[in-house]
Amino acid sequence: MPELNTNCAGMRRRDFLQVGLGGALGLGLGDLFRMRAAAAESGVATGSGKASKDAVNCILVWMDGGPSHYETFDPKPDAPSEIRGEFKSIATRADGVRFSECVPRLAAVADKLTIVRSIQHKDPNHGGGNHYMMTGTPTPVPVACGAFVTFHPSFGSMVSYERGLRNGLPAYVSVPDVTRSGGPNFLGGQHAPFVIDGSPNAKGFRVRDVVLPPSVAEGRAVSREALRKSLDSMKRYADRLMEDPLVTFDQFHAQGLDLVASKSAQEAFDLERESDKVRDAYGRNDFSQRLLLARRLVEVGVSFVTINYGGWDHHTKIFDAYKGDHLKRFDQGVAGLVSDLSERGLLDRTLVIALGEFGRTPKVNKDAGRDHWPGAMSVLMAGAGIPGGQVVGATDAKGYYAAENVYRPEDFAASLYTKMGIDPRRVLHTNTGRPVPLVNEGRLIKELFA
Repeated sequence: MPELNTNCAGMRRRDFLQVGLGGALGLGLGDLFRMRAAAAESGVATGSGKASKDAVNCILVWMDGGPSHYETFDPKPDAPSEIRGEFKSIATRADGVRFSECVPRLAAVADKLTIVRSIQHKDPNHGGGNHYMMTGTPTPVPVACGAFVTFHPSFGSMVSYERGLRNGLPAYVSVPDVTRSGGPNFLGGQHAPFVIDGSPNAKGFRVRDVVLPPSVAEGRAVSREALRKSLDSMKRYADRLMEDPLVTFDQFHAQGLDLVASKSAQEAFDLERESDKVRDAYGRNDFSQRLLLARRLVEVGVSFVTINYGGWDHHTKIFDAYKGDHLKRFDQGVAGLVSDLSERGLLDRTLVIALGEFGRTPKVNKDAGRDHWPGAMSVLMAGAGIPGGQVVGATDAKGYYAAENVYRPEDFAASLYTKMGIDPRRVLHTNTGRPVPLVNEGRLIKELFA
């Protein structure tokens, strides 16, 4: 069964294959290197390109549509039935912390997690809520549910701007496509994500742009001209977006060749190098295998990986939906990721986040669903020095609003950037010279810092 990728606006994630106001375009490697060089020549800032050896990397799971806090990390077992819903709460490995019975695997690793239950905002639209939670900045104008715009740089693009290439790898990767507010805006297209599409659960899965053609892989391309022709035949994502039939062997594709010829990069993209035990622990489905790919990418130096996992906009039959495979995949996959990072000693330098644009309404509607509700939401966080086994903040007794240690998206953004080694107080400048605060008066979520 295909994964659900729509929301109430009726738009599929893959319907967006053009550059909007935010420049939310996923790039091929050749395009990425070319745009970086062009920006440098024109005097446009491309970021420091520097990264410390111990820099924290991030894996962000975007739950497009808005997951229910009731049916995941903030159950209300003592609330009336029309609020608490059909599911029971269960104990977790964190003392005194209870989750919904829908996420038993995450409950089993709750000692490694922090759940922030007290982030709230006031934008009930998918477009505006997505932008707010993916950039830390509200939209300056109302944004409809189906809009794909970025008025402010996304987290991943800002990390790309700050760090640049690492070990020849792009700093920002998005899988399997670009979130609606995942673009770079005024930072420039060179800081859009490199998109890895396809089905990583399929046998023989390969990443576009980093797959050596047989003539190269088998050593038959012995001349520069033969190598150029082989590289020109590689499938490029940009070919689907613009008419650009000519690919020349220039410095930009030479940089791309450095990547495809890199043994460590090739190994990182090759999921078949993982044992069956590890792959089974994540789950044998596309979403879970994308999480495994993300772990392999941050392991070799990719700074920011977004996993776009839609299908959470349950206006109807939410309880039936949460009994299905969609949430089970999330539960097993994210629990498997956190456990794997911990076992490999990578969790201390990898920030794991899972969130959507808002929570869901307290009262179950007439269609057995829950509607948009920005007054309360739960955000899963782990790693990067965040103390495990805790809940930050609380909603009121019925889950209507954040009531204790209330935080805003700006506070979430300031905390994320600080964990990534980026000063949230810095001021950026647009291409017209207008100063723009990276985060407007965000304060740190103190409980995330030991």
